[in-house]
Formats: sequence, C-alpha cells, structure tokens
Amino acid sequence: MELWIPITIAAAFMQNLRSALQKHLQGSLGTRGASFVRFGYGFPIAILYVLFLHLGAGQGFPDFSGAFFIWVVVGGLAQIFATMLLVHLFSLRNFAVGTAYSKTEPVQAALFGFLLLGEKLTSGAVIAILVGVAGVMMISMARMPLSWRNMVAAMTSRTALIGIASGGIFGISAVAYRSASLALDGTGPIMSAAVTLACVTSFQTVFMLVWMAWKDKREIVQVLVTWRSSSLVGIAGILGSACWFTAMTLQQVAYVRALGQIELIFTFIASWFLFREKTNPMELAGCLLIVSGILGLLFW
Repeated sequence: MELWIPITIAAAFMQNLRSALQKHLQGSLGTRGASFVRFGYGFPIAILYVLFLHLGAGQGFPDFSGAFFIWVVVGGLAQIFATMLLVHLFSLRNFAVGTAYSKTEPVQAALFGFLLLGEKLTSGAVIAILVGVAGVMMISMARMPLSWRNMVAAMTSRTALIGIASGGIFGISAVAYRSASLALDGTGPIMSAAVTLACVTSFQTVFMLVWMAWKDKREIVQVLVTWRSSSLVGIAGILGSACWFTAMTLQQVAYVRALGQIELIFTFIASWFLFREKTNPMELAGCLLIVSGILGLLFW
C-alpha cells in the first residue's frame, strides 16, 4: 500500500473529529470564533512538529522562495473562508448533510490542479471521482422525493450553493498547499509538509486575531474562556492538517481529496452516535456510492 493512502484516511478521520467539535462550539463562539480555534490552538503544535523533525529526527530546514510564501497566503486565506462557510453550513442542515455538500471538492480540486499545476488524471480515476460525487449528490437529496425538479432545486438552494462554494474554496487551498510544499527545496516531503503547515497556521492565526480584534474583541475573550474544548479542535485540526499536507506532497490533490471522501463514512457514524441525527436509506445508498468511488480510485 502506498504511504499516502493510510495518511489520507487518518487525515479524514481527524478532520471529521474536528468538524464535530466545531459544531458543538458554534453555539458559544459563533462562526468566526469556531473557525479560528482550529488555527489559533493548532499553530504551536505545528511549530513543535517542525522542531521535532529538525532536532529529533535530524531533518534540515528547506530553502524558501517567494513563490512559497505567495502560495501560503493564498492557501491560508482560502482555507479560512472555506472553514467559515462549512461551520455556517452546520446551522442550516444536519452535520452529515452539511459535510456532504462540501464534498464536491475532489472534482473542483482536480480542475484547479489541472489549471494551476498541469496535473492529469486517468480515465478510471475520473470515473471513480464522479461516482463518489454522485453519492454526495444522493445524500444531499435524500430527504426529498427524487425528481429532476427537486434535483435542480437541491443543487441551486442556498445550502447547496454554500456547500459547493466551501468545497471549491477548499479545493483552491489544497492545490495552493501542494504548490507551496513543492516550492520548498533541500528537504524531503515530510519536512516540506511540516514547514508549510507551520507557516500557514501561523499566518492564519495572526490574520484571524487581527480580524476578530477589529470586528468584535469579545470573540477573542470567548475563545480563551472555552480553551478546554477549543484546544481539542486545535489539536484535531493540526493533526489532520499535518496528514493532509503530507499526503498532498506525496500525491496529486485530486487523488488525495477523492480518497478523503471516506470522511463522510466517519461523519455518518458521528451524526448517528453523537448528535442523534437519523439517517435514511437514500443517505446510506449515497455512502455506498462514495465507498465504491474510493475503492475504484484505489484499484484502477
């Protein structure tokens, strides 16, 4: 098994855990505060991870370039706004369906990867990704009668458009992070991913602190007051990001994000056991399509 596969599965699990914790926090912190905690409480761990790789594992620091910092800013800003859209989405639909809408990301990431990096996919991979997206669409329509009219309504509703926008912006951030990591010279993929992660999360923390101080200083106070639960979001988020960054350094973004759709399986488990949200047969069928797409991606 190629190394990027178990790393991506771990990333998807940690991302689902982080999203579940953020859903709980949204009521007390609001969208901006619940989005901030993944960066604010995560960046110290990212820095410690780099220091461990350097001092403990003997890995040298990479050579930086202007392109690296440009991609860091682009990816960092894109991830902030995509995260805020996703957190807001949780207030409009249940946890599982809210996450499902954002999972059109693999197709959008494949498009951005082709346009920005010239990355191409095999025909089998394209089919596998489309099967997975079909599963996502099935989940989004699971609570209404199946018809062309309802399909159009489901895909053009405010909830769907926010979810699709979130997936698209996440796709941009993923391609930017791969570009940033590949722009580093003089070290291996693990250290490149770690340095990229540390720089991105540090930039995101400073940006969002300035933004919250400008908009509403009380949000910063609330983030500090809820430090116990907020720090868990930060830890889960940074562990997931470390896995995402490493996987996307090793493999094309579209492949990583397509396999990352396995997060929806973890999401339905969390939706059922943590939030007591009921799942209907069509949503389960959508999950099976997603799993089929993932298996096709791995074996084609």
